Parts: sequence; C-alpha cells; structure tokens
Amino acid sequence: MEQLPEFLLADYTEHPESIFVIHTVFPRFVINLQNDEIEWWESFTAEDKEIATQEVAHWVEQATQFYDQQISSYE
Repeated sequence: MEQLPEFLLADYTEHPESIFVIHTVFPRFVINLQNDEIEWWESFTAEDKEIATQEVAHWVEQATQFYDQQISSYE
C-alpha cells in the first residue's frame, strides 16, 4: 500500500459548512477549520500531552496551509 499523505481533506454532508483536515501521522487528529475544533486520535502520555499542547498552534497552521494550497489548485 502506498504511504498516506500527511494531510487529507474531508467533508461531511450533515455539516456542509465544515471543512475537515485529517493529520495522518503522530499526533493523528482531525481539525474542523470552521471553528478550529480538534479531535485527537491519540492516547497521550503526560510527556506527549505537554509537547502536543505546546505544538497545537503549529499543527493548526500547517493544516490551514495545506487547505489553502489544495483550494488554490482548484482556482
């Protein structure tokens, strides 16, 4: 099987206004770019949780940049 990309776009017909970006590598998460709500797909150790808390802004920025790049390719 081919390696998954680091980020994937997703939508959900029950919430058409939402834009989801999935981060497929550690720490795996789904972010709704409409409200920056993050659903973590990891169980964190205390040390991991501290690192994740410090890095969350970075991952939100990366997810947003990924979305912007993908949308600009359609224009």
